[in-house]
Amino acid sequence: MNTEHRIAPAPLRPIVANGGLSRPAPALGRRSALLMAATALTLAACTDAQMTPKSAPGTPAAADATPATSLVPNAPAAPPPSAGATTVEQFDTTSAEERAAATDTSSAGGEKLLGTSIGSLGSPTDPGFWAVTPLVKSATQGRLVHAPSGASVKVELRPMDAEPGAGTQISLPAFRALGLPLTDLPELEVYSGGAA
Repeated sequence: MNTEHRIAPAPLRPIVANGGLSRPAPALGRRSALLMAATALTLAACTDAQMTPKSAPGTPAAADATPATSLVPNAPAAPPPSAGATTVEQFDTTSAEERAAATDTSSAGGEKLLGTSIGSLGSPTDPGFWAVTPLVKSATQGRLVHAPSGASVKVELRPMDAEPGAGTQISLPAFRALGLPLTDLPELEVYSGGAA
């Protein structure tokens, strides 16, 4: 007598739970919610000094009482914003004269194109017209150009210890002088040098 039994494989069927309806995600437990809140509070407590990389020199905290110095010729030093600053206008402490001098392109000759870089907003507590970029090795005078609009601004180029494609952090006044929304990530031409 043949006692060989064959087991036939079951036909493949998709696994569907709840009649094809997806289940809602489980609600966060009290412990998870407390952990998320504690993490958010810890990050919110970080100061600008803790968040600023050591390789970005010249980034004073908002509480400093001394104005920033600039390598841009004839550019008066803008004072730091007050500790209670909350609006763009309160953080941008440059004067109308400083903005006019920074956007004056009459002395734009003798510059060297260093390359293009994606710009992002730098620390709003660091006053003046500056850009922290990996395209320079030491602080120098320079200019940023937004080619699509033709807007340009004179800045102090500060070195960033990063690869050239890492992007460029731009001061709040410089971003505003270019006429760009502060949340944009524009491609900018970065120039060094120029006539004083």
